[in-house]
Amino acid sequence: MGTAVSAEPERARAEDFERTIAADERIEPRDWMPDAYRATLIRQIAQHAHSEIIGMQPEANWITRAPSLRRKAILIAKVQDEAGHGLYLYGAAETLGASRAELLGKLHTGRHKYSSIFNYPTLTWADVGAIGWLVDGAAITNQVPLCRCSYGPYARAMVRICKEESFHQRQGYELLHTLARGTGAQRAMAQDAVDRWWWPSLMMFGPPDDASPRTAQSMAWKIKRHTNDELRQRFVDICVPQAEALGLTLPDRDLRWNEERGHWDFGAVDWDEFRAVLSGGGPCNEQRLDQRRRAHEEGAWVREAAAAYAAKHPAGADR
Repeated sequence: MGTAVSAEPERARAEDFERTIAADERIEPRDWMPDAYRATLIRQIAQHAHSEIIGMQPEANWITRAPSLRRKAILIAKVQDEAGHGLYLYGAAETLGASRAELLGKLHTGRHKYSSIFNYPTLTWADVGAIGWLVDGAAITNQVPLCRCSYGPYARAMVRICKEESFHQRQGYELLHTLARGTGAQRAMAQDAVDRWWWPSLMMFGPPDDASPRTAQSMAWKIKRHTNDELRQRFVDICVPQAEALGLTLPDRDLRWNEERGHWDFGAVDWDEFRAVLSGGGPCNEQRLDQRRRAHEEGAWVREAAAAYAAKHPAGADR
């Protein structure tokens, strides 16, 4: 009898959770939620946050080599935005009971992943444009639906992030547009960058639906609103006319309009490459993590000073 009585409040909370999800309303930090829902959110938000701060590295590599003061200012602002995105997302994860120190520790030891795209090198200035157009474009395609995520803090963080990412995407497109209308060497550099970043950008949406076991549950909980393959198709449909406007070609011989489907058909993604990069075998995996660990260690004195100041001047003590 005691077991049945104690199980009743738990069952009522679970039913209330399901009603909230079914009504397309938000789950907030104070609300009851299943452990699996909490764990799924922590994993997804942490991976997203890690991707933002690791993603600062490929483009920061070009700040000192930007071709003009205007381009340098734009790139500095963008890298700064990415740091802010990481901050918003770690904050959202903290509302679920995951400390920032814990999440960063898992990143630094390789127990947490980040987007495979950031393990590719930025070889030329045109890569900055390709990342803006393709990588940030893929991010927007994936992240706009997250503004309707069932978990409130994550959804609200995504509203600002998506607005800023839209500027990044336009800046990248404008940079490529300028190069594509420049000298022959500049046009060739832009085309080379697109050739190298196109397929990794398609991998950003994750494995195909039949190899993505978490997707169905995430959609049932309304954390995700679309499958990986649906988002990948949407991205391809957006990029094809944009590439035509740029005067650049996408490196896919199988790319053709399918009148019956009303979508662009495209070639097979190399999922072996995706898995290899995700598991640590990419061109820059070791470099990216080594630099992140070093930056974290070198910033220890800042965190210690901030903690000492907070201890000495507790919030509200001067009121």
